[in-house]
Amino acid sequence: MLTNVLQKEMGTGMVRIALECEKKPEKDKTKLMEEPLWTMYYNGKKSGYGVKREASEEDLYIMEVLKAVSMGAGVLPGNAEAEGQDDELAYIRAHFERVVGSKDSETLYMLSPEGNNGPELSIFFVRI
Repeated sequence: MLTNVLQKEMGTGMVRIALECEKKPEKDKTKLMEEPLWTMYYNGKKSGYGVKREASEEDLYIMEVLKAVSMGAGVLPGNAEAEGQDDELAYIRAHFERVVGSKDSETLYMLSPEGNNGPELSIFFVRI
């Protein structure tokens, strides 16, 4: 999901993202957050897949640029060749509360700094 699309949706209300993966045989001791393949649901509708990957050089550079940003959303100038015609990179940086339900479920709640009406974004990780 593109970050600018996520930002727009969050402006209209709470967003829920569920990431589901398949349960493996009992002998497989993979931690939930180490699962390599996820099916993504956005506000209850299936919307694609997610794949665990290593951070690229560009990812690491962006994290270094955003190191001083503790919370917020904005746009960074992008690499026109890598990003396409718009030449911008939207970002969201926030504090998340992590709730572990079991070895097969975790949730991240993005907390608003103003403390109003609960989370704006919830991300559920579920192994089924």
